[in-house]
Amino acid sequence: MTLQSFREEVRDWLEANLTGEFADARGLGGPGREHEGHELRVAWERHLGAAGWTCLGWPSEYGGRDATLDEQVAFHEEYARANAPARVGHIGEGLIGPTILDFGTREQKERFLPPIQRGDELWCQGYSEPDAGSDLANVQTRAVLDGDEWVVTGQKVWTSLAHVADWCFVVCRTEPGSQRHAGLSYLLVPMDQPGVEIRPITQMTGTGEFNEVFFDGARTATANILGAPGDGWRVAMATLGYERGASTLGQQIGFRRELAAVIEAARASGAIDDPVLRDQLTRSWLELEIMRLNALRTMTSLSAGEPGPEVSIGKLYWSEWHRRLGELAQAVQGRAGLVAEGEPYDLNDLQRLYLFSRADTIYAGSSEIQRNIIAERTLGLPRG
Repeated sequence: MTLQSFREEVRDWLEANLTGEFADARGLGGPGREHEGHELRVAWERHLGAAGWTCLGWPSEYGGRDATLDEQVAFHEEYARANAPARVGHIGEGLIGPTILDFGTREQKERFLPPIQRGDELWCQGYSEPDAGSDLANVQTRAVLDGDEWVVTGQKVWTSLAHVADWCFVVCRTEPGSQRHAGLSYLLVPMDQPGVEIRPITQMTGTGEFNEVFFDGARTATANILGAPGDGWRVAMATLGYERGASTLGQQIGFRRELAAVIEAARASGAIDDPVLRDQLTRSWLELEIMRLNALRTMTSLSAGEPGPEVSIGKLYWSEWHRRLGELAQAVQGRAGLVAEGEPYDLNDLQRLYLFSRADTIYAGSSEIQRNIIAERTLGLPRG
């Protein structure tokens, strides 16, 4: 099958299936809007899985298609162009799934991968803590062995979608007295049990997809550890690397749609006649093209097994760009952008874009930390 015929197959399937009950799912979800149509999107996730459109790059023995990187990119691009709903299983498919494939035992792969592929189990990421955000090596959540179980105690924060997740992959300290990168382990912990408390964090958008998670004697089987005890840092860093996968090309199509909405709003308000603002919109379009080219270059280096420096700059670049786009979204509305459209707090899409994009340069590693990583690990500069 040629890449073009694969792309057409994806396009035709989405057109035929985003109908009926799933017609209302178009455009639902995404950053700042994860509360939208959750049950419908779960049903859509299972529908995708049953048709073999989840976990495309996974081995066929675990429900994947052994798809090439080009095919994965094509799928994500067509998915975004169809305005299909934001995936509720993206943390399972994009983060923990590849980690289990690389580090898991045969038993772990057989237990955890099929439910992710089918859309039956959702995951969240237990990394950040109140004193260990971008500085992940300062993790203090601990786990101790009690017979054939790990007992987990501590707090995680900014845990996306914890309130709907079935499982959490938790970085915790399993060697008493250890510091920094040493003595950490990577545990798979069930969320629906005594000893797990979840508190949503309400953001400026009025929504609460991030959460605080408190572990107070929560338990998981000794077998639910990825890698060896004390090897959690290596496994955790591998997980972060998977965030830069093929789905980033689909993300950029969403960005393109947002930019088009901002330009249309500028025309409607007359702000397009301001030469300074028009220059900013033009610059935003050019930078989005650069983002796509850099993403393609990153995909090439990853497929060759030799990730280059462009991998490190991806998150820094897109988050800074998207935050500036949010500021433009607010600017083109003029004074009207300062007032909610209805009670109690009814925001339009551009207002929500502005408010939620303020978080882009903070979560998943702040811009300051990303610059340190680029300076020290990519450029080889001395630590400041």
